[in-house]
Order: sequence, then C-alpha cells, then structure tokens
Amino acid sequence: MKNETRNDEAVSPVIATILMVAITVVLAGVLYVWAANLAESNTNGDLALYSFNGADAPGDTGVLVTMSQGAAANFASLDIKVSINGGQGNLCGADCYSEAGTGDQSWSTGEDLQLDGAIVDCGQDDTGTDITSCNVTVTVFDNRENTQIGNAVTIAMDEEN
Repeated sequence: MKNETRNDEAVSPVIATILMVAITVVLAGVLYVWAANLAESNTNGDLALYSFNGADAPGDTGVLVTMSQGAAANFASLDIKVSINGGQGNLCGADCYSEAGTGDQSWSTGEDLQLDGAIVDCGQDDTGTDITSCNVTVTVFDNRENTQIGNAVTIAMDEEN
C-alpha cells in the first residue's frame, strides 16, 4: 500500500486570512456609512444659538426686544408671538413691530425690535378701566423650521412710564 501524505497545513491560515480581510472590508463599509450620515446630519450649516433681552419702551410705546446673540435673521423667516400675562398669545404681524436698527429687513445682534404699544397692550379690567402694567412675553420662531429660536423674553410693561 502506498503511503500518501497530505499537506492540510496551509488551508487553515488561508481561510483565516480571507475571513479577516472580509471582516475588515465590512467594518470599513459600516464606518464609512456612519461617518457620511454624521457629516450630513447638519447640512444647513447654522449652529447659531440665539439669545434675546427685553425692556419696557419709554412711555406707552410698547416693548423693546434686543437680539443679544445669534446670526442675522431675515424678518421674512421669523414669526413673533406675543402673550400678555401668560395668556394664549398671538402672532405679531409686520405691522406690529418696527426695526430700530439698520432697516435692512434682517435682525442682527445688538439691534432692537420695538413692538408697538397700540397693539401690545395690557388691556382693560372687568370695569373697562385700562390696566397700566402687565407682563409681556415675546417668543421668536423660525417659520421655515417651525421651531422656537432663542429664549422667550418676559418684560414687565408699564404703560404709564
């Protein structure tokens, strides 16, 4: 009988090498897809954090809201919501406010927005007497994203000052 010798020694390292290469390729693909998705998750490029301050305007002229931090925002993309004494609140149209800045139709850091005292009003009590002081809360929304930007500002308004 003939004695045959087989050399099975090289099969195991070849299979192990093929498996390691396959695992590396799959892992690289998964990492690529994850990194590409992560890079695309903030495509609008604005990580602008907005902050607003408020003050009572002199006399019976409403309130002032100042953008203290954030990128310039076009008024066409903003909605201003005003509520009196914690009430439901209403959107304030372009006739409700005036830009006390450059007049360029954008609200930039340091610029004031004056909300008109004829529209932003404390109202009357049950007897019909004018209420002279109230809390006015102003909230700014991005109407493209339908999200609030920055903080809501509550201002103690005194219509007699």
